[in-house]
Amino acid sequence: MHIVVSLVYLAITIGLLIDIITRDESRVKHLPKVAWAIIVALLPMLGGALWLIVGREWAGGSPRAALGLDGRGRPERPRDPAPTMSADTRTTEQQLADLEAEIEFYERFDSRREDDRG
Repeated sequence: MHIVVSLVYLAITIGLLIDIITRDESRVKHLPKVAWAIIVALLPMLGGALWLIVGREWAGGSPRAALGLDGRGRPERPRDPAPTMSADTRTTEQQLADLEAEIEFYERFDSRREDDRG
């Protein structure tokens, strides 16, 4: 039983260290990433709890994020905008005609499939 607890303990510590290492520096609060990694490595459960509660910037609406500040109160680096879908240049009538053609195609496909069944 002690081996299982130790393995779980080790897995949690390794997961937290991976989280710290892979996290962007702007998403780490209060201390540098290296300091957090040392704290988690030396004090696994206490350091891990501190990391999750105090050091890690969670996704979502924090007051600093709303102001455009990172975890240390510095202006946040601009991120790449989300990819946008290209605008459909067809007219409404063309879109409806394409939709009707697609409906007809699937109706024919379904009727063939039903004929094959029985």
